[in-house]
Amino acid sequence: MIAIIDYDAGNIKSVEKALISLGQDVVVTRDKDAILSADKVVLPGVGAFGDAMARLHEYGLVEVIREVAAKGTPFLGICLGLQLIFDRSEEAPGVEGLGLLRGEIVKFPDSTELKIPQIGWNSLEIKPDSTLFKGIKNQSYVYFVHSYYLKAEDENIVAASTEYITHVHASVEYKNIFACQFHPEKSSEVGLKILENFANI
Repeated sequence: MIAIIDYDAGNIKSVEKALISLGQDVVVTRDKDAILSADKVVLPGVGAFGDAMARLHEYGLVEVIREVAAKGTPFLGICLGLQLIFDRSEEAPGVEGLGLLRGEIVKFPDSTELKIPQIGWNSLEIKPDSTLFKGIKNQSYVYFVHSYYLKAEDENIVAASTEYITHVHASVEYKNIFACQFHPEKSSEVGLKILENFANI
């Protein structure tokens, strides 16, 4: 069973549909017991960092997520879900993230050539032997929608990166914690393969 955490964020339905299309047993829930008993847990999301953390606190999900991570359950953050698992974001000064991994979310520098937010397809520089990208060719394209990007404190956890205005940490892996800034559920066959790799952990 894969539990998708429901905290009123956008994009939950499309993640659910993608996992179901892969034959996975999926529940969308904010129930503590359901989340803690799941084989795997997904934190998707589209929206603002501060609002999302406020909802996670409101629903009592912050400690639940930290418990999931601590007990070794495979955990996948998607888009805003990636951003939330780090320490903080320039989008919401003073708001603490989940702190599962060290790093911060920063705003793209201004650019005269490229638009912010980044919306569209970009290729990935994939680290060999990464779990999420098993069987996926380097420089494969995935779909991004974001104005802020991850600067991980430890480059060793970065499983894939991309270039857009600056160097972007696009995906991370550390023990049982995985995350993608891009949307695998909107990234065609490559994205479905990433979700399948996670489901098969």
